[in-house]
Amino acid sequence: MSAATWWVLVALCVVTTALTRGVGPAATADRELPPAAVRVVVLLSSALLAALVVTSALADGTDLRIGADTAGVAVAGLLLWRRAHVLVAVVAAAAVTAGLRALGVG
Repeated sequence: MSAATWWVLVALCVVTTALTRGVGPAATADRELPPAAVRVVVLLSSALLAALVVTSALADGTDLRIGADTAGVAVAGLLLWRRAHVLVAVVAAAAVTAGLRALGVG
């Protein structure tokens, strides 16, 4: 793909993001959302983040693959579930991933 095609793709992503982010406030104007809608909207970012993490940890191009990065994400998830500090979880995930890759696992 040429550089011009990439820039067109980036521009389309920018426009699409701006439009989708602007539709909500424009559609609701000054009205309050119903409580049920607020509960759903609050959960959307967590669901999106979880989907991105799982996809990143388990996908290798078009194939599903479990490797060193999957183990690192699992360690971080376990530590965060046990209420560890985020920095501790990130360092532990990086150490596990690097260690397994050094051993030739990943």
